[in-house]
Amino acid sequence: MPWMGINDLGTFVVAVILFLMLPGPGTFTLLTATARGGVRAGYATLAGLMLGDQILIAIAATGVAALLQAHPLLFAGLRYVGAAYLIWVGINLLREPTAAAGEAAPLQHGRRWFRQALLVGVLNPKAILFYMAFFPLFIDPVRQRGALTLATMAVLIALLSVGWCSVLIFGGQFIARRLAGYPRVGVWLRRAVGVCLVVFGVRLGLDGA
Repeated sequence: MPWMGINDLGTFVVAVILFLMLPGPGTFTLLTATARGGVRAGYATLAGLMLGDQILIAIAATGVAALLQAHPLLFAGLRYVGAAYLIWVGINLLREPTAAAGEAAPLQHGRRWFRQALLVGVLNPKAILFYMAFFPLFIDPVRQRGALTLATMAVLIALLSVGWCSVLIFGGQFIARRLAGYPRVGVWLRRAVGVCLVVFGVRLGLDGA
């Protein structure tokens, strides 16, 4: 029986978890923040990603996603902005100078990670369309309660995000501590993340071109 107008709650939860586990720009942003700023930076990044998700869910629920679909040029423009931002973040990681031996990497404020994660999340028009297509699959048309059902689904996504991303944050912190004595490995990992973000940006920009 649907709960709060949500069909097959167990399948919904599993689908959200699998979606969260797929590596993407948000995952790399979260791990980079944790490795360089610790748990506090990781949770600041998580807060930005979650706020971005909630904004996209609200946009999808209010029909703006349909507006983007109806106006391809508007959708393409937003896609290019998001792609350019991912590429810019990736290039900054690649260009960042290597710290001298024994010199600690400069600490960055949580607010910076929060803003970056928020932009990474919001500047992804494909995520808006994903939520617009994903939610109707699990909404019972008879027992759904409108905004209350959508809000319940958004809260469940937020709770699952906190759970999975907490695993990434503490796992990333553990790995970062183990690699603290191997700065060259850390440099190559940072460059690998930079390359991944550039690749994500290029793919986002070329998709549908």
